[in-house]
Amino acid sequence: MSKIKNKEEGIFSNAWLVSVDMGYGHDRAAYPLKDFAYRELIIANNYKGIPKEDAKIWKESRKFYEFISRFRHVPVVGEWAFGLFDKWQAIPAFYPKRDLSKANFQTKQVYSLIRRKKWGKDLINFLNKDNGNRPLVTTFFVPAFMAEHFNYKGEIFCQICDADISRNWAPLKPQKSRIHYLAPNRRVVERLQLYGVRKEQIHLTGFPLPKENIGGLNLSVLKKDLGYRIYNLDPKKRYINQFRHTIEYHLGKDNFPNKSSHPLTLTFAVGGAGAQRELGAEILCSLKDFIKKEKIKINLVAGTRNEVYLYFKDAIYKCGLEKLMNERVSIIFDANKQKYFAKFNNVLHTTDILWTKPSELSFYTGLGLPIIMASSIGSQEDFNRLWLKNVGGGIVQNNPKYTNEWLFDWIDSGWLAKAAMAGFTEAPKLGAYKVEEVALRKTDHLTEPPLVI
Repeated sequence: MSKIKNKEEGIFSNAWLVSVDMGYGHDRAAYPLKDFAYRELIIANNYKGIPKEDAKIWKESRKFYEFISRFRHVPVVGEWAFGLFDKWQAIPAFYPKRDLSKANFQTKQVYSLIRRKKWGKDLINFLNKDNGNRPLVTTFFVPAFMAEHFNYKGEIFCQICDADISRNWAPLKPQKSRIHYLAPNRRVVERLQLYGVRKEQIHLTGFPLPKENIGGLNLSVLKKDLGYRIYNLDPKKRYINQFRHTIEYHLGKDNFPNKSSHPLTLTFAVGGAGAQRELGAEILCSLKDFIKKEKIKINLVAGTRNEVYLYFKDAIYKCGLEKLMNERVSIIFDANKQKYFAKFNNVLHTTDILWTKPSELSFYTGLGLPIIMASSIGSQEDFNRLWLKNVGGGIVQNNPKYTNEWLFDWIDSGWLAKAAMAGFTEAPKLGAYKVEEVALRKTDHLTEPPLVI
């Protein structure tokens, strides 16, 4: 990257970075961008001095989101209630292509609160007190709407966190909006245009992946991690023997040793509301004999929720694996979200398989991670699932009760090694660097992400 010039020349050294504390997706997208954050990451729904009325509006929306995510698992009525909610925020079919620029009910409600309640005015006034006119980068659409409505002085950038999006992400009058969008893939670029956003306001960047798992523009860390991972995913070398030259071409011979540096490791991650924790326990008990025989290691990702941590700890005891805690079975947890992300990213260096719902973590297949996809929660995750399957980095889970059987069949066949390489070659990896380039107006131009969909 070129040396940072001063703001008078149109290039900035930093930007305001704004996220929201709703699940993990928006904060996870912001975490890799912290290097260029001015002062610190600002949480729009929980910053120092937030007006009580603003906090109340945010709190009610978050409580509803988390409630409906958990309520889905209530027998009979849960699926029905979640279906109604999901239909309200559903992503329309892409084809036939048509004008979808008309604002929906949810977008009108957001703007009504911004206008009537002055929701977000305090936040934008605070940002405007700085005289640098520096860019604002937010990982959620509502702060972007607030910034435009209350006349934020600098440029406004909105990072999108899914492989397809509902109309909610586009502003009330998209043709006249000055919000710039940072798109993770081509489908989002095209979708925003259907929603009426002008082409020049859309930037194809890819999803921002953690820099500590990338290793710079030459992907030094990523290639080394994947080189070790391939051997664990293909112990019989069925994929390796057939595609060795291809693997060496992409990774470099020095990053493709003759054995792995760590035991076969599966990482299971729950969603932000603690959804699907029961699935983690079921996987654990199915694999308990293989864990005891030291044929596999398990990481259970509890995130920031203490109740999920305690649930996983209890599951470890119920499966008779308490003596192997922190050795063959680990729980990834920290009450501080930023520290949790750091722990999670560190674990990914020695993770061979990531099992999770198709959330924003779908983009992590770009790290050369094969992803076993749990059930979707919400319309946007259905589209993440489709994107992940099309890339080739994701495989739909089989019956978790029999994980001890089919998982090792998949490994012995070399299928997961193939999925790892597909994710690495097809999915974007340099999103964090590209976002920095676009938002700060740096002069060096990275190659556009090689996204086929």
